[in-house]
Amino acid sequence: MANPRVSVSKETKASESKREQFRRYLEKSGVLDTLTSVLVALYEESDKPNNALDFIKCHLGAALPEPANTEALHMEVADLKQKCNLLIVENKELRNRLMQYEPDSLSGVAE
Repeated sequence: MANPRVSVSKETKASESKREQFRRYLEKSGVLDTLTSVLVALYEESDKPNNALDFIKCHLGAALPEPANTEALHMEVADLKQKCNLLIVENKELRNRLMQYEPDSLSGVAE
């Protein structure tokens, strides 16, 4: 018959080994540092939030890296701003031309 103490000891060591591996994984991936900084921020908060979990979620979201498509979105925003500015200029030019032919047609219309 197998010694039950040896079996329990092996299971305990295996469990501790898995825990240690997981701890190292969390440490390498930066999870421990991020969680620590969020918890420190919560601790140092002078006005403690009513919902600590929401505070943690919000601060964890702020700690995440930007998505991969951020650069593309920034470029799209710049392009759309440029198009908007061109349309504003075009609109002013067309209004001025219209004023030459129909001076009363644009009175009271917001620019």
